[in-house]
Amino acid sequence: MTQQSSALNLRGKVVLVTGASRGIGAAIATAFAREGATVAINYLSNDAAAAQTVAACQAVGGDAWAVKADVGSPAAVQAMVDSVVREAGGIDIVVNNAFKPYAFDPERRPLFDDLAWSDYQQQFDGAVGAAFHVCRAALVHMRQRGGGSMVNIVTNLVDQPVVPYHDYTTAKSALVAFSRNLASELGPLGIRVNCVAPGLVYPTEGSRQTKESFRESLMAATPLRRLAIPDDVAGPVLFLASDLSRFMTGQVLTVDGGLVMR
Repeated sequence: MTQQSSALNLRGKVVLVTGASRGIGAAIATAFAREGATVAINYLSNDAAAAQTVAACQAVGGDAWAVKADVGSPAAVQAMVDSVVREAGGIDIVVNNAFKPYAFDPERRPLFDDLAWSDYQQQFDGAVGAAFHVCRAALVHMRQRGGGSMVNIVTNLVDQPVVPYHDYTTAKSALVAFSRNLASELGPLGIRVNCVAPGLVYPTEGSRQTKESFRESLMAATPLRRLAIPDDVAGPVLFLASDLSRFMTGQVLTVDGGLVMR
């Protein structure tokens, strides 16, 4: 075991990552597998992509399998969590990465006047609703283990809406508040709840419509002079899930190359 693995202490931990068939979720799942965790890879519909993520996790020495479920459905989430516990004996870590599909296109984004409340509601359901279902189903098992870690993926747009994606960013802001309330209540139980807030991550399914000219302007405004790749997000997630952050809860780690500084 490497010194890093020992410090992270993730070997043998059971991790559920939602929306993990590709992009950021796949990178997070693979990073956990690399540290020796047992990883349940949740996905909605893309069987081939989920199988690729499982193979990537196994290739780096981790134990992984795919669990197909719609995290927007309480019944489907309960069945998924029950199956993970049957398969692995419990759940130590949950990463809520799944979200309602969204196209990050600054030029063709809907303006406020174009949006209906139902657009906001869909994003709330995709962000806060999905996290609610997963956290609620996993909580009973974390209580039984006497602790655990939940990490929710939000966005740096909450602090600096360089592009006003109204419905998406408002829902992610609510997910931050959801996480902090949960952190306050679950802290005495030894269960920590934190967030990771990436900037624009490229390439992903959501960012493929973001034009090169906008990406270049964003890089020019970023102190580290590049955009995040999925692996950049995985490291902070592992940190917040691990013993290295054992005295942190209710926090938001911004991962955007210094565009937002707090």
